[in-house]
Amino acid sequence: MQQINEQQQLPRKLGLMQSVAINMIDMVGIGPFIVLSSVIGYMNGPQALIAWIAGAVLSLLDACVWSELGAAMPKAGGSYVFLQKLYGNKGWGKLMSFLFIWQTIIQAPLVVASGSIGFSEYASYIRPMEVWQQKVLSGAVVILLIALLYRRIESIGKISVVLWVCVIGTILWLITSGMLHFDSSLAFALPENSLNITETVFWAGLGMASVKTMYSYLGYYNVCHLGAEIIKPEKNIPRSMFLSIIGIAVLYCMMHISVVGVIPWMEAKDSKFVVSLFFERIYGQEIAQFATALILIIAFASLFAVLLGYSRIPYAAAKDGNFFSIFGHLHPKKQFPNFSLLFIGILGFVFSLLFKMKDVITAILAMRILVQFIGQAIGLILWSEQNNRKALPWKMYFYPIPIILAIIAWLGIFVSTGLQFMIGGLIAIGAGVFVFALFIAPHESKNDNL
Repeated sequence: MQQINEQQQLPRKLGLMQSVAINMIDMVGIGPFIVLSSVIGYMNGPQALIAWIAGAVLSLLDACVWSELGAAMPKAGGSYVFLQKLYGNKGWGKLMSFLFIWQTIIQAPLVVASGSIGFSEYASYIRPMEVWQQKVLSGAVVILLIALLYRRIESIGKISVVLWVCVIGTILWLITSGMLHFDSSLAFALPENSLNITETVFWAGLGMASVKTMYSYLGYYNVCHLGAEIIKPEKNIPRSMFLSIIGIAVLYCMMHISVVGVIPWMEAKDSKFVVSLFFERIYGQEIAQFATALILIIAFASLFAVLLGYSRIPYAAAKDGNFFSIFGHLHPKKQFPNFSLLFIGILGFVFSLLFKMKDVITAILAMRILVQFIGQAIGLILWSEQNNRKALPWKMYFYPIPIILAIIAWLGIFVSTGLQFMIGGLIAIGAGVFVFALFIAPHESKNDNL
């Protein structure tokens, strides 16, 4: 595969504010509004707040890995670049980076589809729709996203900040409303033995709830996918991740407390539109519909950031000559990877018409954990054993404890996805290894012999 001309460079135009905005709008999509009910249900009580805290802790631990790698390798592609460098440019490095691209080509459109499907389902609170109408709306959302992203990166940075203001403003409105109408007897109505950590049911519930909360935190690393477009990446990449995680964690926890302080948790856990119900309970149906419209703006903003970040990953692989060269094509005037954006966007459009929201969140996590998160963490430890860590532009405190704790936590999340999804994730990896051995490895061997 032909390597892309190195003179085709992505311009560094995104500062700290834009980086934080892109991360945060990626993290806060339709996810927290959809999973809030199920998180309460899995934990069977308002103590489900623990699952939101657990998600934040794992995100911070994992961000230590991403920060070291993102600051040291600020290029487009994120994990693709990291895995290749950590495991070597040949052999394991080629395989691991290929597996990441293999998963991304399928997973990225699925993530886009899951967000657009969630968007259309939540919109049915405002206007009840038939299934086919929801499909039309979810597909239209993806098309609009592609149109908005088909432009220069500096314009996208400005759009991201505007969307970020909408995200933060809406959640702050929710939190403020909840605090003004807060009922502690509802918020802290703990079931008997609900905090008994010696019981298996507590940890099983926490594991399943954490699968959902982690889905709502995913995206804190989106800035790493855009590493080649970040100003002063050695500083802004780590800062943007930690600021994003801490900020979103506070908002999620306050949102949870606000909701269960207004709606009894027994009712909240079974509500399909729990946040809309929250506003309806306080202000009435008309204001609740307006609030739901703002939630849809948040969901759209998140998909905007998701598609932006993922479109840079196949581009990075093609630029290195390790993927189909057409994915490395830049728009001749606007200088962004237009084919990669179109491919992921169009496939996301197709998936939004084919799949249901049920189980998509769990499947996305099960597919990613082993190669991207655990593989990346182990790779950093192996790399550190053979190289001088002092040369890294950003270094985590208490190395390697955060990495080890992150690996253990990710394994727990993987197991909590359930046997069906664990097997599915392993099958996806196995299929990727087969394709690599059959089609990629022979070409690599020929190139090595030249």
